[in-house]
Amino acid sequence: FKDAITKNKYIDNVIVFDKERDDGILNVFKFAKELKKNKYDYVFDLHCKLRSRILTTGIGTKTYKYRKRAWWKTLLVKLHLIKYKVDNTIVKNYFGAFKDFDLEYKGEDLEFDFEKTYNFSQYRDWVVVAPGASKETKKWIVNGFGELVKLFYEEKGVKTLLIGGKDDILRCDEINKISGGNAVNFAGKLTLKETGELLSQAKFLVSNDSGPFHIARGLKIPTFVIFGPTSPEMFEFGEKETLIYSNEKCSPCSLHGDKKCKNKNFNCMNNIKARDVLKIIDTKINWGE
Repeated sequence: FKDAITKNKYIDNVIVFDKERDDGILNVFKFAKELKKNKYDYVFDLHCKLRSRILTTGIGTKTYKYRKRAWWKTLLVKLHLIKYKVDNTIVKNYFGAFKDFDLEYKGEDLEFDFEKTYNFSQYRDWVVVAPGASKETKKWIVNGFGELVKLFYEEKGVKTLLIGGKDDILRCDEINKISGGNAVNFAGKLTLKETGELLSQAKFLVSNDSGPFHIARGLKIPTFVIFGPTSPEMFEFGEKETLIYSNEKCSPCSLHGDKKCKNKNFNCMNNIKARDVLKIIDTKINWGE
């Protein structure tokens, strides 16, 4: 995910941790030993997992961490004994690591930087749809996306670009088939930077709670994001970001999504209908522009 932050004007250097080369306790300490040579003034740990703790210990510089959710809350959510309730947005939580530095939280004004490599102008004002996600339960249903893409073309006269990783190719093919072939499948063909460049031309994005959602936020394009089992309260929504959420009694039930719905009905996604999504989009988008 280094491409999410490279080229940003506030970042001087990006050092990549290669899991194949650097993972394992001894290798992490070896990696830390190399970093220690840079003689940093401070280290800020925004991961707070075992690997990052070993790493910061090896660097040996004053380290500041943010306060994660209580471990027992995480356990109870994973055991499905309580609903997932966030203490604060993720970004606000991160600011806890900087409390000694007089830094004031002023909202989530994201940025995504890219260099113009390809000419995506031919797709200007197309709709972009990102139907993938890291976990299965974070994905809106294939039929829903397919019907929505079909509505975009039949009722609005607009074609759709489908984006995602290599794992999303077959999913996007199925969505395109349901739509009547009214989409172009870019899944597996774009890097993060190229995805950002393509999205910069888009009329708007429809996405699950996934990477393209945050890229679009950084590009300041209208974005409609679908949440199911995870909590929308993890993020602070801006004027261009619209939440689509069925608000089921059992949701949110998961920290980061799961392989299967624990209730076996998947109501949080099944109850979101393509026609209702289009109605929400109609309140925000001027299709004539």
